[in-house]
Amino acid sequence: MSATRLLSTIAIALVAALGCALVGLGWGSSDLGAGQIIRGLLTNSLDPMQQTILLNARVPRVLFAAVVGAALASSGAVFQTVLRNPLADPYILGVSGGAALGGTLFLTLGSAALGGFVFGVPAAAFVGALGALALIFGVERWTPAGRTSNYVLLLTGVVFNAFASAIIMFLKSIVSAQKAQELLFYLMGSLAVEGMALSTLLGCAAAVTLCILGLIWFARDLNAISLGDDDAATLGVDVARVRWWTVLISSIAVAVAVAFSGLIGFVGLVVPHGVRLLVGPDHRVLIPTCAIAGAGFLILSDLIARSVFGLFSSTLPVGVITALIGAPLFVFFLWRSMRPT
Repeated sequence: MSATRLLSTIAIALVAALGCALVGLGWGSSDLGAGQIIRGLLTNSLDPMQQTILLNARVPRVLFAAVVGAALASSGAVFQTVLRNPLADPYILGVSGGAALGGTLFLTLGSAALGGFVFGVPAAAFVGALGALALIFGVERWTPAGRTSNYVLLLTGVVFNAFASAIIMFLKSIVSAQKAQELLFYLMGSLAVEGMALSTLLGCAAAVTLCILGLIWFARDLNAISLGDDDAATLGVDVARVRWWTVLISSIAVAVAVAFSGLIGFVGLVVPHGVRLLVGPDHRVLIPTCAIAGAGFLILSDLIARSVFGLFSSTLPVGVITALIGAPLFVFFLWRSMRPT
């Protein structure tokens, strides 16, 4: 791919994502639409109240949605390549479930002893994500090669998610009602940023950006691995090293996202498949475009959750919207992968 095509593709994706962000910024309970925001920024005519609403409520929420969406989508694209499984997704494989289990264990058992929510939950979520991945790679190592190996991995992820959910439910049943409510909001998948410090939000954005840049660094090697391990080794790629580093970096991104947003599923499945249809399988453009598209996708999903159910004075968790979109597509991708070739 030429540099011109690469840059033009990313530029188009950025414009689309910025459009999604503008729509997200323009929706809220107060009378401050996208047109007013544009005019206000161009003419510096926003009054203090409007500036407060924009900077303290809407910008942080849209930025957080973009960060979480970018982390989940870019990680999903890499998991699909490394595991050679088009149905791979951090949520379905159990990586998100492992991160949620780690974060829940810390919130339930560790926070009282160690404190430090800002750093403790992400660290626990990261350990949980790595534990889930260790299980997946262990199953992959002992599964005979063939078409059924993909489904064994998926079933492993489903079983692990059920196991993690059982432990989480047990923990919820033994804690106080206040702590159980805290865990419930953590697990439902929410992009609410009330109470989140600006430094924490910027730290999440910086960590996810570094992870995405790290994945882009391995883009050429991932292109070779997508041809098969033997072909990649023939081309001089150290497959084991690349697989280890890309999985580690992806797990860090997922852990950061899940630690602060809770479980938001199917973003890493839907977005990479859609982007791959538009830009092709070249990871040099696929990974950055997935990150940008994932940001736009989750901003719009959050907008749907806030707007549609806002009519009933309620805000639906964004994870419900992504599941409603992703679950039927997952069934379609599964059906397509099972068709005779």
